[in-house]
Parts: sequence; structure tokens; C-alpha cells
Amino acid sequence: MTSRVLVPMDDSEMAERALRYALKVHSDAEITVLHVVGGPSSMMGRATGIALADDPQAAAQEQASDLLDRAHEIAAESDSEIETIVRVGHPARAVINLSEEFDAVVIGSHGGSLADRLLVGNVAEKIVRRSAAPVTVVR
Repeated sequence: MTSRVLVPMDDSEMAERALRYALKVHSDAEITVLHVVGGPSSMMGRATGIALADDPQAAAQEQASDLLDRAHEIAAESDSEIETIVRVGHPARAVINLSEEFDAVVIGSHGGSLADRLLVGNVAEKIVRRSAAPVTVVR
């Protein structure tokens, strides 16, 4: 039985699809949405902003607030509640590290801009290869 599901989210349509899928297929499970900020980007702007903040975790929470609000809206559409986690760092590494605490990971097949995907690499592929929990990739 799947009781804890991790859904990594960025601001892409595929991530929203992954959350909707997890809420539908794992309706009895505890769904946790993870958003990672400050990961590699073409200009490293977000990572630098967080690193220079007086309270890096508060800065990360602030950057993630709109996305997490959207995740809560999606959950409310299916009369569900979700937990949220914000991490600072590299998205694939954060998901892989947390995957041991979950029974399943549900992720979108791709997300972010083309430039970010080329720089960061295929995050979904890295997670599928290295996750401690089974991974479902949603398209």
C-alpha cells in the first residue's frame, strides 16, 4: 500500500499534471509537494539571491510561495489536502535524498525552460535512475 507520495513541482504544466495524477491515483495517501529553489540556472540569479539573504530558508519559502499556493489550489479542486516542503539546492539531488522517506515519487516528464533543461540536464531521468522509491513519470 502506498501511504506517502512525493510530488516534486516546478512552475510547469507537467508538474501540475503530476500533482493531479498523484491526487487521483493515490487518493488515500499523504501527498507531499516538494519545490526546490536556488538550483542551477543560466544566470544563477535565484541561487545568489538566496545565498545572500539574511535568512536563506525564509527567502526560499518566499520564492516558493506562489507555486505552493497553486499546488494547494489544485489539491482543493479534488477536495484533498497536501503537505509542502521547500528545499534549497539542486532539484534532482533534493528529490533523490528525500525519496527514501516516501513510498512513491510522481513527477512530470519535464519542466522549466529549454535553457534550464539543457543546463541542468534531464532531472526526471536522474530521479528515475537514482530514487530509492518507485517513480511514476507523468506526461
